[in-house]
Amino acid sequence: MPAARVSFAGALGTPLAARLEEPSTGALAAVLFAHCFTCSKDLRAAGWLSRRLVERGLACLRFDFTGIGESEGDFAATNFSTNLDDLVAAAGALRERVPRPLVLLGHSLGGAAVLAAAGRIPDAVLVATLAAPADTGHFRDTLLRNTPGLAETGAGEISLGGQRFRIGRALLDDLADHRLGDAVAALGRPLLIFHSPADRTVGIAQAHRLFDLARHPKSLIALPGADHLLMDDPRDADLVADVVAAWARRLVPASP
Repeated sequence: MPAARVSFAGALGTPLAARLEEPSTGALAAVLFAHCFTCSKDLRAAGWLSRRLVERGLACLRFDFTGIGESEGDFAATNFSTNLDDLVAAAGALRERVPRPLVLLGHSLGGAAVLAAAGRIPDAVLVATLAAPADTGHFRDTLLRNTPGLAETGAGEISLGGQRFRIGRALLDDLADHRLGDAVAALGRPLLIFHSPADRTVGIAQAHRLFDLARHPKSLIALPGADHLLMDDPRDADLVADVVAAWARRLVPASP
């Protein structure tokens, strides 16, 4: 089925834009996809992954966080905490449209977000991350290294979803406040960690840390040769979709 445009209120009360794709015969489960910090829901790899999941019988909702892509709102007023609130709102919007068990799937910082927000989404039966850091401090340090002026003046400019945005000290302070390791240890549901040994943005050591922090059932699946954004080879999206769908089929009770 063609992707449907969806809108719902985000953390700051402004409309967030999303695209929902569903299999024609009814979904086994519904996947909520959270994009990476410098991406949007329209990243080509996100589209590949969504379509692959639908082909395997899962619905998929991908959305833009507040102030990114087609979503309204002031990005400068957002932080990691508002991203978590956006995720919870997106889960509610997906639940209303596809009342099936949820699978949380996050890319890079979006992966950190689904780990941190999972405790607030009780009907999520599976959490999966793609190229995710093991703590928000890793991402904070990356911002400080790669954003000119941020360390010295507390303000800098970055490109997000093809647009330029100013970021400041408030985002850094919020990232420092989160204890992602505690959330991972208390996850209480199966975890799939997808990561490329060749990832130059978030190194494979972050995946090892996530795996060590989590309790079973958990799996670490290597994406050999994949780049951080999963843009080089569509077969990486195939692999992720295959594994997520297989786990969902095992975890979700059969329909009566």
